[in-house]
Amino acid sequence: MQSFRNLQVWDFAHRLTLDVYASLCGFPPDERFGLTSQLRRASASIPTNLAEGCGRGSDADFARFVQIALGSASEVQYLVLLAHDLGYVDAQTHERLNADTERVKRMLTGLRRRLHHSASKRR
Repeated sequence: MQSFRNLQVWDFAHRLTLDVYASLCGFPPDERFGLTSQLRRASASIPTNLAEGCGRGSDADFARFVQIALGSASEVQYLVLLAHDLGYVDAQTHERLNADTERVKRMLTGLRRRLHHSASKRR
């Protein structure tokens, strides 16, 4: 398998995670173990699953980790919406994080499709 650092989607997901972490600075201290922690874990799960999937032995295994990353990206989208609706992030931050997450989801969907196609060609 290839190095996860060679994946463009991993790079975008990593940058999204960094942006999510930076955006959490204004959250109330009582959210440290709630929404703050959940957003950190969900956002970091995207590039983490891509990295782990790259270490697997087959395209089918990798595709399963890409699917998990896609689920985490959807979780991030909801949590960012929740943070906005609670007044923890402003509209501009919400729009930026949502757009970046949507881009990562489109890239993950394309990667998953290619992996499934590649795996089915081998059968």
